[in-house]
Amino acid sequence: MATKIQQILQSYPNLTIAFSDWLAEQGFDAKAQCDYCRSGWLHRISKGVYKMQGTMPTLYQFVSAYNNQLGKNCIVGAYSALELRGYSHYLSMGKPKAFLFTGKNTKLPSWAMQQEWDMTINHMETSFLGDDMIGVDTMTIEGESLFVSSPERAILECLNLRDTSSNLLDIYYIMESLTTLRPKLLQLLLETCSSQKVKRLFVSMA
Repeated sequence: MATKIQQILQSYPNLTIAFSDWLAEQGFDAKAQCDYCRSGWLHRISKGVYKMQGTMPTLYQFVSAYNNQLGKNCIVGAYSALELRGYSHYLSMGKPKAFLFTGKNTKLPSWAMQQEWDMTINHMETSFLGDDMIGVDTMTIEGESLFVSSPERAILECLNLRDTSSNLLDIYYIMESLTTLRPKLLQLLLETCSSQKVKRLFVSMA
């Protein structure tokens, strides 16, 4: 029985989290999943989701699995996207934060919000930049495929955060370092943006 799951691990060497629906697509029905739990190959995190034996999944590994296995669009954005791209000198004290964005009709699983990760989740359900993933790129971070906002999109996401008013100076300093923003993409994002607050703040800072 172990041979079959070993083949999956060979095909997906970075696999740490597996969703039940995805495992079923790989040929592991509910009984097989229970058998692998009993034998120790899988460890149940929550209903319909497992971690692989001997792994300690990171938040970004969860996001990657959530997107790639379930066909979701959870975006790493705002400060997190800028930091991943090397633009931001914004350093938060304490545990690192991950700014995650999903559309209004997509909620992150409650178990994931309650899970103890290596980063603190700051999640927003919003479609203020539309639902077409404008200005979102696929990036490989530590072996994981993630949707990451472009600098043009990320700075607008920063301006849309709930605590924007207390961080305007930080955002202004970050904007000063964004000297290679693409005008056409920025114009498209501003035209798509439904938040008047974000538009006014961006124009004022620009």
